[in-house]
Amino acid sequence: MEIIGLTSSPQTSGSYALILQETGGIRRLSILIGGDLAQVIALELESLKPPRPITHDLMKAMIDALGVRLLDVCITELRESTFYAVLNIEGVGEPIDARPSDAIALAIRCGAGIYVAEAVLAEAGVLPNDDEDFDDDEEDENDRFEGEAEAEESKPERPKTLREVLQGKLDVAVKQEDYERAAQIRDEIDRLDRNS
Repeated sequence: MEIIGLTSSPQTSGSYALILQETGGIRRLSILIGGDLAQVIALELESLKPPRPITHDLMKAMIDALGVRLLDVCITELRESTFYAVLNIEGVGEPIDARPSDAIALAIRCGAGIYVAEAVLAEAGVLPNDDEDFDDDEEDENDRFEGEAEAEESKPERPKTLREVLQGKLDVAVKQEDYERAAQIRDEIDRLDRNS
């Protein structure tokens, strides 16, 4: 699977949809993740390095220091609207249980493959329609979110960058005259701009 986008979720405040697509295929999988993990993934996708290592950078450093490597991560199961994943680490006999968002954040840092079990993709995968948006009928039945109940999502024509998402939230905060929140978002945008 390849990461093709990270978008805000208008129906679930503070959440983002991580969108995966089959390598060489068209099926997509949307996983709802929290804002903190969305930022962790976006930082690596945009090649932005925080001034100090964050948890997933530390995990990669530990894997490297132990002289092993992360072979791949796999989303293995969908149970009660929750995805389950494992890490496959060289020299470790058993896969290690992980949340899909953590597994993916680590995989992109380690250059490891991201896989989804065929049964999960068959159950929760969706096909884009002709104009590349998700088909609304399939979305209603197939979108599943990590740790959340099933819900609908809108899909923009192209995935938004983290900066675009933050700018949209800044605009909303200013319109609502929530200037304290607007200042926090502005500071976050400034941090992103400085690190780019």
